[in-house]
Amino acid sequence: MSVRWGLVGASTIARQFMINAIRAQSDGEIAAVMSSSPERATAYARENGIPAAVSTLDALLKSDIDAVYISTTNELHLEQALAAARAGKHVLCEKPLALTSADARTMVAAARAAGIVLGTNHHLRNAGAHRAMREAIAAGRIGKPIAARVFHSVYLPENLQGWRITKPEAGGGVVLDITVHDADTLRFVLGDDPLEVSAFTQSAGMAGSGLEDGAMCIWRFKSGVIAQSHEGFTTKFADTGFEVHGSDGSLIASNVMTQKPAGSVMLRTAKGEEQLSFDREDLYSRSLRQFHAAIRGEGQPAATGEDGIWSLTAAEAALQSANSGKVVRIDPKLGSID
Repeated sequence: MSVRWGLVGASTIARQFMINAIRAQSDGEIAAVMSSSPERATAYARENGIPAAVSTLDALLKSDIDAVYISTTNELHLEQALAAARAGKHVLCEKPLALTSADARTMVAAARAAGIVLGTNHHLRNAGAHRAMREAIAAGRIGKPIAARVFHSVYLPENLQGWRITKPEAGGGVVLDITVHDADTLRFVLGDDPLEVSAFTQSAGMAGSGLEDGAMCIWRFKSGVIAQSHEGFTTKFADTGFEVHGSDGSLIASNVMTQKPAGSVMLRTAKGEEQLSFDREDLYSRSLRQFHAAIRGEGQPAATGEDGIWSLTAAEAALQSANSGKVVRIDPKLGSID
């Protein structure tokens, strides 16, 4: 039995990654795409071989689909996900789930009440590199984790320099775009949750008024691990990376904060250096495979709605810290700021 998908939003990420990932599943097909612009929906459907194009969410939800992938601008996620849940459609939503963690909780509660699967499309936890790091830490290969560093400052491509740098009301800015990913990836790799954050943000010339295009955060986790993360839209020549340092060793990953199954992971201990092997499966294909399994009642999505609450709450806390100049605590019971 196939899973028939409706795309909510004729987006770049769907075209570049998600359409192929859905079609890579033996039981996956794309039935329709929705855009508020009928012309865009029709052109997008034609260019991507999608059978139907519609211009309203109601029309999409009334069509013969089982699940929706939401990749519209952030301020639209809440109402679109709630409508899908009411219609009994499973939901895979781009991050952040919503503009606020309170709205994200509303989405999770609605999905639970409707009995549908809700996933957050945090692609990085599907990377073989990050899974190899998580497994090495869980196996005790670096001893007790002490500290971590994430380098995730990039250059935002011109074709994406729209609402992300011009529209605060749409949830623009680097924190809601990239810090949410770093918070989630830290949680996944460390198997730990952040308890507090101190952050600085900057506007280095790309983002418009009221938005940040760079951020640096310091995190403290439940276990006592401290971490730092750097997010940016403006660094043309920076590499990305992820390091975790423990009492008996270090994991040093290069070029792994990416949408592609790339990069390397090196384990350094008293025995020397070892390059860890890991699978190079497409990140989005893994996400879809796990989401389809969850629909069948086999486990959970790679990143659940609850994971989406955590990452959004962490991002909210970082913004609050940057605005107040204070350390902000995160509720360990799943993310409300206290």
